[in-house]
Amino acid sequence: MNAELRGPDTARATDTVNMRSPGYQRWLALAVLSLAQLMDVLDGTIINIALPSAQQDLGFSSDSREWLVTGYALAYGSLLLFGGRLSDRFGRKRLFLIGLIGFAASSAVGGASGTFEVLLGARIAQGVFAAALAPAALSLVSVTFSQNASERGRAFAVFGAVSGMGGAIGLTAGGLLVDALSWRWCLYVNIAIACVAALGAVVVVRDDESDDNVRTLDMPGAFAIAAGLFGIVFGFTNSATHGWSDLRTMLPLIVGAILIAGFVQRERTTTHPLLPLSIILDRTRGAAYLAIAIVGVGAFAVFLYLSYYLQQTLGWSALHAGVAFLPFAFALIVGAGISGSVLLPRFGPRPVIPVGCIFAAAALVLLTRIGLDSTYSAGVLPSILLSGFGTGLVFGSAQNVATFDVDSADSGVASALVNTMQQVGGSIGLAVFTSVSVSAVDHYLADNPNRNAVQAQTLAALSSYHTVFWAGAAVFLGGALLTACIFRSGKLPLVATQ
Repeated sequence: MNAELRGPDTARATDTVNMRSPGYQRWLALAVLSLAQLMDVLDGTIINIALPSAQQDLGFSSDSREWLVTGYALAYGSLLLFGGRLSDRFGRKRLFLIGLIGFAASSAVGGASGTFEVLLGARIAQGVFAAALAPAALSLVSVTFSQNASERGRAFAVFGAVSGMGGAIGLTAGGLLVDALSWRWCLYVNIAIACVAALGAVVVVRDDESDDNVRTLDMPGAFAIAAGLFGIVFGFTNSATHGWSDLRTMLPLIVGAILIAGFVQRERTTTHPLLPLSIILDRTRGAAYLAIAIVGVGAFAVFLYLSYYLQQTLGWSALHAGVAFLPFAFALIVGAGISGSVLLPRFGPRPVIPVGCIFAAAALVLLTRIGLDSTYSAGVLPSILLSGFGTGLVFGSAQNVATFDVDSADSGVASALVNTMQQVGGSIGLAVFTSVSVSAVDHYLADNPNRNAVQAQTLAALSSYHTVFWAGAAVFLGGALLTACIFRSGKLPLVATQ
């Protein structure tokens, strides 16, 4: 009998059964969802490679260039939770497709832009649609593989690997596209990826159109958390350029903190919360969200400052530096695969995620030994492999655990919180490590006033990298200790219990 003859309710129910039944369709759906996630993550680094060429072509200032990154981050980070709740209310697949189409259209406008204002508007629009796309994709993975713990582990291993390796791939792809074509193709490439993912989603991704349990959207709560996250991300971003004592840093952070506190208070009392507090107050899920935030903070120490070292100290090109990070992606795939499909089902998250943090910390400690004449194979590659493997251990398990045992009506907002923690963690990492780096340079120059100016600047930069790597290692070690204390011991029944 055709779905049309059975009626919409019966058709949706059958779609859900098919989605959760054994078969290759779930894995095809995972491939589609992972492709969309790759596009989202890859865009975050590929655009950084494109910006210098875009600046030269369109003739805007360096201060304006920073807004092309900040504008996206502000829109994306502040709207994630609302986007996740919209997917619960109106359908995960529907929001996924809207996010894909909107992201592709925004990328097309950005690639064809002739002025800075148009490009900035396109980047902000990308952030808005990514806030719908990202939580819907993760939520669809969660509900698609909700009935089989082994398959769920493997699925999240794949999705976690894609989430973690997209940054490394973006560095390489960005260099290739800029050198071979132009900076505009760093945006145009999203159109091709989004079209393939959208077509695949229409064919193989199944989901309820909406959840009847989510009847009312908490608009005051949505406004409070969006404005609060906007203030936090904006404040941390300003700290990197204006310092911590500047009013442009302090005021957004204070207002953001007040709004988030008000949001939490509202969620405790409202009948229809945007984010049910039970999602994050659960020890297991709370520790997983913390681990994701820690990786978001620490990743900047690896990607940003190691990239600075390769390009500014060793004199490598952007493309050469991007290729140097590819082993990170391969090691992350291995770590995520072992973590999600082997270690997590057997031991639970308590030993796996802290050990991943320890591996990442060890990689950063090794990087404190690099010098002006270090070689890639001996000085950099071991750390990249160790960092990738450790990050894979964390991502392969944390995304799975963060959405574990969440009611179907809340899967979108729970998934959105994963992306929110990663985004806010990244903003914190950028701000803190920039401050640490600047301070280290100033201290080195003050302690070595008699050195040749050029040599002093080079050595001061190297000293700042070492200091940042030590700080990043401390973040990961702190994360290992905290997650080991918060996680409960034992295995988790990583299948739906609703």
